Amino acid sequence: MPVRPIIRFPSPLLQSACAPVATFDNGVSGLAEDLLDTMRAAPGVGITGPHIGILKRIVVIELSRQDGVRTYINPQLLWSSEETMRHMEGSVSMPGATEEIVRPKAIRFSYQDVTGATHEEQAEDFLAICIQHEIDQLDGIFWLQRLSKLKRDRLIKRWEKLRR
Repeated sequence: MPVRPIIRFPSPLLQSACAPVATFDNGVSGLAEDLLDTMRAAPGVGITGPHIGILKRIVVIELSRQDGVRTYINPQLLWSSEETMRHMEGSVSMPGATEEIVRPKAIRFSYQDVTGATHEEQAEDFLAICIQHEIDQLDGIFWLQRLSKLKRDRLIKRWEKLRR
């Protein structure tokens, strides 16, 4: 499958809420494969439809080749723990920029697979962080919005210098 061009920050597409996937056909499977190939080429561990300009609720995560590929269609958070953890986050749409973000350490979420079957799972630690990060993206919340204004402004200035 082809590697697709990645939408770069500050594109407004990265702050647009996505529509649910309603039709589960070969197009959804093909899109998931394109997302995986694009994410691996970036490289990254997670990617969504908006990262390639498609405003649909689809997420692909691959923490490692051994861990395997996870595809989540129409994911929704159902619960999050009060316990939090700090983790460095970034985006394939803003390569080279990272900052520490605090998120719930554990979550429960629902999603559909590429056939449309509904599932409910729990995740902890790094996987939970990744899922929350990507669901934010589907909701039109680019990860920078989780930072204080001061940290966000400093990070954007550093990133703009990197791009020159």
